[in-house]
Amino acid sequence: MPAQTVHVRPIYTPEERLQFITFQWEVYKGDPNWVPPLISERKAFLDPARNPSFEHMDCQLFLAERDGRVVGTISAHINHRHNEFHEEQVGFFGFFETIQDYAVAEALLSAACDWVRDRGMTAIRGPANFSTNDEVGMLVEGFDSPPVILMTYNPRYYPEYVERFGFQKAQDLLAYHIDLEIFREHPDRVPSKLLRVVEKVKRRGEFTVRPINMKRLDEEIERFKKVYNSAWSRNWGFVPLTDAEIDHLAENLKQIVDPATVFIAEAEGEPIGIILPLPDLNQPLRLAYPRPGVPEWWTLLKFLWYWKVRRTVTLIRAFAMGVIEPYRNRGVDAVMYYEMGKAALERGYKEAEMSWILESNTVMNNTIKALGGRHYKTYRMYEKAL
Repeated sequence: MPAQTVHVRPIYTPEERLQFITFQWEVYKGDPNWVPPLISERKAFLDPARNPSFEHMDCQLFLAERDGRVVGTISAHINHRHNEFHEEQVGFFGFFETIQDYAVAEALLSAACDWVRDRGMTAIRGPANFSTNDEVGMLVEGFDSPPVILMTYNPRYYPEYVERFGFQKAQDLLAYHIDLEIFREHPDRVPSKLLRVVEKVKRRGEFTVRPINMKRLDEEIERFKKVYNSAWSRNWGFVPLTDAEIDHLAENLKQIVDPATVFIAEAEGEPIGIILPLPDLNQPLRLAYPRPGVPEWWTLLKFLWYWKVRRTVTLIRAFAMGVIEPYRNRGVDAVMYYEMGKAALERGYKEAEMSWILESNTVMNNTIKALGGRHYKTYRMYEKAL
């Protein structure tokens, strides 16, 4: 059908946001690799009163309709904290979902571009839901397996649509897979170069690495704050987290984190690095399969049964790892990855994903390859001049 038959409109009410959220089930119907979200979690994430990111962001959600039927969604937003930090005038699009029809994609992307252009932006990037601190990137390689926790997923036709509209690659984000079982059953296959680096660094005694202390969680969160914004500050697309955002993140993650696998590196009593892995709760969530019309309490019971009783979580994701500038290239990252891997094995995990890693981060990519990491998924951030 011609593009003019698609009507894109801004939405404002909780009822419209629910339509925005539940449209995903239309796109991914029958896709065995899609992991549906909890509707209550998505409601909270998109609620300006409950998500502190809205404190420094202007955002508009859009629905695309044809003949009264929802056929697509998109967000357009301006992250003022991003633009201040990078001295840019860039807007973003996110939550891009469409039926397999380029006319719908064209109408959605046009609406997002127009919205950020009208507010003085000179370029638009995406997809970002809402920033690099959240879920970002469009899957372009690795469609044969489900996404892990807090990673994106999309149909194969999405990259073609955004490129046809005029978007170009801005940066690729890489995901690596590591089979931890190989190291359990064949310890001789742990890369010898990695072991040499770890042993040499430990002998130097410049820093220590220890697991997080959940009994002193408030203090550990303060250590996380000290490292996070410093360690990631030079990364492409980085947006500094506010104290409110870090507290919000900590409140959400403490319910799911496996403390035995979280490590802090310290030198002279001060934090210099952190590694924060997350159990892949997408595994039990996919089995519980949230969906509109099914009471969420029932879905949560199934989710907890698959997670806690059936113990279906076999993968752990290295969600955040960073080392402050003065201690980079001194083996801190290698030691933390090594300690995390050992702890994950002891906790019964069989595999790990290291993600996402900027393709331009040569040091980190080389470290993960030295660990035996296999690049198996690629996510792309796109950009278009306005």
